[in-house]
Amino acid sequence: MTTASSVVWDRQLIDRYDLSGPRYTSYPTAPQFHEQFGEIELCQAIERSNASGRPLSLYFHIPFCSTVCYYCACNKIITANRKRAMPYLERLMTEVARQGELFDRSRPVHQLHWGGGTPTYISDEEKRLLMAATREHFNLLDDDSGEYSIEIHPGDMAVSTIACLRELGFNRLSMGIQDFDPTVQQAVNRFNSVEEVRALVNAGHAEGFHSISMDLIYGLPHQSWATFERTLDSIIELGPDRLSVFNYAHLPHLFKVQKQIDESALPSAAEKLLMMERMTQVLLNAGYVYIGMDHFARPDDELAVAQRNGVLQRNFQGYSTHGGCDLVAFGVSAISAIDNVFAQNHKQIEDYQTAIDNGQLPVARGFELSADDLLRQEVIKQLICHFELQFAEIEQQFGINFADYFAEELAQLQPMAADGLVELGERSMRVTLGGRLLIRRICMTFDAYINKSRSEIRYSKII
Repeated sequence: MTTASSVVWDRQLIDRYDLSGPRYTSYPTAPQFHEQFGEIELCQAIERSNASGRPLSLYFHIPFCSTVCYYCACNKIITANRKRAMPYLERLMTEVARQGELFDRSRPVHQLHWGGGTPTYISDEEKRLLMAATREHFNLLDDDSGEYSIEIHPGDMAVSTIACLRELGFNRLSMGIQDFDPTVQQAVNRFNSVEEVRALVNAGHAEGFHSISMDLIYGLPHQSWATFERTLDSIIELGPDRLSVFNYAHLPHLFKVQKQIDESALPSAAEKLLMMERMTQVLLNAGYVYIGMDHFARPDDELAVAQRNGVLQRNFQGYSTHGGCDLVAFGVSAISAIDNVFAQNHKQIEDYQTAIDNGQLPVARGFELSADDLLRQEVIKQLICHFELQFAEIEQQFGINFADYFAEELAQLQPMAADGLVELGERSMRVTLGGRLLIRRICMTFDAYINKSRSEIRYSKII
């Protein structure tokens, strides 16, 4: 079992390798998607997907928020007028019906996730309508064995909604906490108190939710280790099953709402590293397991169990316990991963709704993965999920000689091996305890696109 020694904090290595890089929720990453991909290519992929008989994962993007969080980089619509949701939901349910006609109805839905925005922005009755439409057109599980999750804003929903969510079949909650410090909350316009969160956690436990996850962000204005430690103490007392602690990426040229943040109040790079280092140690000492890529879980949580058993997966929602699914995504900007293609819906709600009204699938762009893409995707997934790679497994799956195929990449890894990030054997590679925090940098070695892009793609820092 992974213990408190599962991560080694080596400041010299971090200073040397803490560059900007992708989070690898997909490979190839979204900047490679192009508009030459359309409805025809998507339908062909669905046909191949049906022939495979793989189970399904469904994602629904509900973009509405009643207030704006200044750090947010999500596709969202800020409005206090909740009547705006229904016209969108009507189109969303139309898309569900339209896509449902294309998929084999017998394929079970092992995963379902509502994200946003704020999915709980819509009323309980609207939630019931959307879930009923989903159940009508897709084979949802009735035995509570699937991973059915929803993101919630603790400061913007009634405790009674927890019972409604459980009634609809959700069994996992993801709460966006970010920070409990009042000064930080004021600076980013995101408010939820410890008491509000505790009431929701208690209700979640009472209703029998399988897992409760919480998100935090470090690097926000007015944060320091002293303030963040108090938030962390409250989080540990609340006892979530999973924790995601993300590095705030300040990119106001890409996300205009971030211009509301006072740059002079942002913590220094050194303070952010201190926060990350001490936060990691506090969580490990509290009994959490470091899953990787900013994620922690209790040892008995399914995420940690899946990693120990070698079956952990990664997709657009992050780490997952259910592998081998084709991901079907609905709503504005949502990204599907079906057979060997990625397909993204229109990012603007007007374009999305126009496509639906015109009887089309609302796909705006996408990408068809080559054999090389699929090979590199598997290598990167194995490293991110398990911190090791058995060359024979890759060779058997893809019919290659690993050392020959990746000779250039293995040569590029030699300096990392000399620095103690990885251990390179004749037939395997393993990420060391000191390299785990820098897994994104290690994976970049196998990314065929990272150094070939002509555009200036801005990624967040690795740490």
